Formats: sequence, C-alpha cells, structure tokens
Amino acid sequence: MNTQDLKNSILQLAIQGKLVEQREEEGTAKELLEQIETEKKQLIKEGKIKRQKALPSIKEEEIPFDIPENWKWVRVGDIGSWSAGATPSRSNPNYYGGDIPWLKTGDLNDGYIAEVPEFISEEALKKTSVRLNPVGSVLMAMYGATIGKLGILNIEATTNQACCACIPYSIIYNKYLFYFLMGQRGVYIKMGAGGAQPNISKDKIVNSIIPLPPLEEQMRIVARVEELMPYVEKYDKAYSEVQGLNKKFPKDMQKSILQYAIQGKLVEQREEDGTAEELYQQIQEEKANLVKQGKIKKTKALAEITEDEIPFDIPENWKWVRLDEVLTKITDGTHNSPANYETGSYMYVTAKNIKEYGVDLSNITYVTEEVHNIIYDRCNPEYGDVLLIKDGATTGVVTVNNVHEPFSLLSSVALLKAPSMICTPYIVYILRSDLFYRNIRKQMKGTGITRVTLKQIAPIVIPLPPLSEQKRIVDKIEELLPYTKQLVK
Repeated sequence: MNTQDLKNSILQLAIQGKLVEQREEEGTAKELLEQIETEKKQLIKEGKIKRQKALPSIKEEEIPFDIPENWKWVRVGDIGSWSAGATPSRSNPNYYGGDIPWLKTGDLNDGYIAEVPEFISEEALKKTSVRLNPVGSVLMAMYGATIGKLGILNIEATTNQACCACIPYSIIYNKYLFYFLMGQRGVYIKMGAGGAQPNISKDKIVNSIIPLPPLEEQMRIVARVEELMPYVEKYDKAYSEVQGLNKKFPKDMQKSILQYAIQGKLVEQREEDGTAEELYQQIQEEKANLVKQGKIKKTKALAEITEDEIPFDIPENWKWVRLDEVLTKITDGTHNSPANYETGSYMYVTAKNIKEYGVDLSNITYVTEEVHNIIYDRCNPEYGDVLLIKDGATTGVVTVNNVHEPFSLLSSVALLKAPSMICTPYIVYILRSDLFYRNIRKQMKGTGITRVTLKQIAPIVIPLPPLSEQKRIVDKIEELLPYTKQLVK
C-alpha cells in the first residue's frame, strides 16, 4: 500500500467515526442541524444568502457505511452556502488589474491559499456574477485535470467558473469539510468521468452526502488527522515510526489491506496469468469430473449475479463468482451434539477451537470411533481445508485447518473445500474481509440470532482473480500484516 492509499484509509476511518471517541456531552448532529436551520433563516432574513430549493431526502441505498448514533447523514449542500465562480469578460480591460484576488483551479494547492497571481476590479465584482468568498471558505476544482483539488481561503477571494466555493455555516468546521472532500476525491473524479474533459457540476457536489458529527468532534477528528499525517509521509520508509496511532487502528488497517487486495489494488495484474474466466471454466470441469467419480455431489445451479450485488469494480481479467461455484464442498459438522470425553480416539472440534491462527487443541475433547465415523462420512475436514464459524458470538472467524489427523466437527463450524486451482489462503482472506462480513450481517439482519446458514454462505458473491495472482495477493498480504501489529502503542 502506497502513501496515498494509507492517507485515504485514515480519512475513511475519520468519516466513519473510528478515529476518535464519541462523547455524550458534545451533543448530537441532529441538534447541530437544528442550529444550522436557525442560522440559515437569519442569513436569508438579512439578505446574506438566497433561499435555496430543499435538497432531496437521503435514501437508505445512498448510505455507504454505518456511522455513530450521534452523527447524521446530510447533503453536502446542507452545511454551507455553495456557489460556482465566473470569468469576467477578458475584452473589458476595466475588469482586471484591480485588488480583488481571483483564483483559477490551477491556484488550488490542497492547503491554505494566501496569495494568487491574478486580480479583478471592483467593477467586475459589481457587474459580473463573481462572488467574493470570505476567509475560511472551502474551494474545490470541478473541471479538467485538477478536478477534486482543494483549498481553504486565508484571504477574501473570487474564483472562476471551474471552481466551486463553500462558505460553511458557523457551526461547521471548515477543515472537517476539507478533509472529507479530500478523502472523497476519487468518488468525485469518477462522477466527472465520461466526457471529453472530466467535470463535475456544483449540483453533483451539493447533492452528495457527508457524515456529520457534533462540532467538537469535528475539531477532534481534524486534530487527529493532522496528528497522523506526518507519519503517513514516513510510512514508505519506516512502518515503525507510525507510533501515534491508537490501539484500534491496526485492526482497521488490516481491513484496509484486505479491501485493497480484493479490489485488485494490492498487486499488479499480469497478462501471462490469463483470466479468471478461464480459471472458472477449468474449475467447473474439475468439479464435473469429481461428480462423475462420485467424490462430490452435484449442487443446484445458483442464480446469475445481478448488477446490484456487485459492490465495487475489479480488474478486467477478474470475475465475480458465487462462493459455491468455485468450491467443491460447503457443509458443516453434526447437528446432534454427541457425548464427548476428556480422552478418546478422535478429536471433537467446535467453534471454541477455531482461531485465526488455526485449530486450538488446548481444550479439545474426544468422541468414540463409532460416532466419529458417522460424522466424518458427511463432513470430512482435511489438512488445508477452510473452517468458518457460522454460529454464536464468534461467527465469521475463519482459518485454515492446520491439523493433519482426522477429527469430528460440530455444526457451529462450516467446512469449505477448494479445488486444486484455488489458492485456499486467498479464500480465507476473502472471508476475513469487510465484503464477507457485510454479507453475513445482511443475512442475519432481523433474526436476533448470531447465525448464518450454509444456504446463505453458498451464494455469497466474491471477486476471483487468476490463480497466479491469488498467490501474489496472499504473499503481499502476509508481507504487510506483520507491520500493522507494530502500530500498537
């Protein structure tokens, strides 16, 4: 992960409420919005801003992630007065050479702006549609190569039409808005793609959504971001220097690494690897042969993957597949808890034994050979298989079986077997990613029980790269993960 990726991860954690703690005494964003409405009415009454058409309500499908209870999702246009600038006619020499700063997008520097190379006159300000923006205004480039570039005014200034300016309301911290927009630059660039020249309109900006915390928390978030940014600059040279991060950050960092991995952003794609489509067809042939040999049972065909199920873009040579399509077996252990003993012939493994590092045998119990044979006939965990907890408080914990001896499994643990053309650790990392956890949470929604069934696991959609790339991804993940542990204080 490069420096920019790390910076984006920090900014993402910030706007998810994961970078600083929430404090009850700071109130709620709902109360903040009520104060904003009062301020807007007063500004309209004083003629300082115009009454704007109400922005549409935020729909559930627009919300990309959960935020703390005392935060609120709002439209970007709800937290300040937004306007695009203008270019006074160049044919009128009286409009230029005055003492009013006039910015173009090339003047934006992703920081504070105190000097500009060009100025307009009072006449231009009075007779054209340029607006004088006060100190503290947040600027954003809307067109061309600089789209998404930002600035905060340290001087009063006007802008051209390629620049959008926000005068935040008094109880919005302008630097919180600034860092939010910085973290979402990629989103805005994507919004502006498609034409001969990239561009994003003011309407698209004001209609995008922003997670809003109470004012004091906005300030603490900004302070935390600015505390961490110097470490980001040193990240490429020395992971050990990133010591100021809080204890929760390493886990979130691991999630970010896995997310980049499953989006095809952690290692390069290579033409000689072939395509996931070719790999998929080979897997289907192998599964058909295993069915023919009586080694596995034929499973029911799963529904085609719909566009709504695809959460993000992947490289062209990858393929979205359902989990069951690329595994040879998905089952679980016995649903009838057998008598088990402190000693015996065959180990009896339950959810309590499944750890991320493997199967923990320190508190193992045993079943008789007769019971084991009955269980093992249907559910036969072997060395290298994937074991996934699907019931109870630890649902979602997944590991690779590191035990060579046969053992019996309880139904709280699912057994996943991969064909020879799938890198098993890649499947494990997929199952440890937020993509899989989000799918699990959707399946469990409203049940009141921490449990996911085999029928819910089998159709889950995952990204499939070619086999060689799977192996490179696993190698890169295992190279990076140890560094995240160094971030603990």
